[in-house]
Amino acid sequence: MRVMGVDPGLTRCGLSVIQSGRGRQVTALDVDVVRTPSDDPLALRLLTISDTVEHWMDTHLPDVVAIERVFANNNANTAMGTAQAGGVIALAAAKRGIDVHFHTPSEVKAAVTGNGRADKAQVTTMITKILALQAKPTPADAADALALAICHCWRAPMIARMAAAEALAAEQKRTYQARLKAKQVSRSAP
Repeated sequence: MRVMGVDPGLTRCGLSVIQSGRGRQVTALDVDVVRTPSDDPLALRLLTISDTVEHWMDTHLPDVVAIERVFANNNANTAMGTAQAGGVIALAAAKRGIDVHFHTPSEVKAAVTGNGRADKAQVTTMITKILALQAKPTPADAADALALAICHCWRAPMIARMAAAEALAAEQKRTYQARLKAKQVSRSAP
């Protein structure tokens, strides 16, 4: 499975692509950070991110895109910009029929370090070890993008099993309700 990991942001948007292998084996294929000047208009910044992400998707052909879920931030403007960048990325993936999954920072940290409260230095150290990189990825947005992709690769089997279980439960519920309805109809028939 080829996963594009994205650490969304307006000023710095981390992008990565990794390929999963057997078990927990993962290989980094590419990593970069898209930067947009803070004094540029919002629409132009989002366009720059969109154009770059679309180029990456067309070049690397990911099977899935893993994006960091924005759920809280002390700075409302930062949270809004991050959510807008994430939305542009999710839209680009949807246009190409690529599945999108969102992961919280604590999910990602727990997946790669075993600790959902790990700091950025711990995440970067583990990413460097997991991917057998010669040097630590910088800036932190690059490491975070790699961590998101790894997190999704390692969680994808569980996500698939949960989706299959939910689909089976929904089908069983429909079957049960249809049988109940059939019994009610047969009881009310003269």
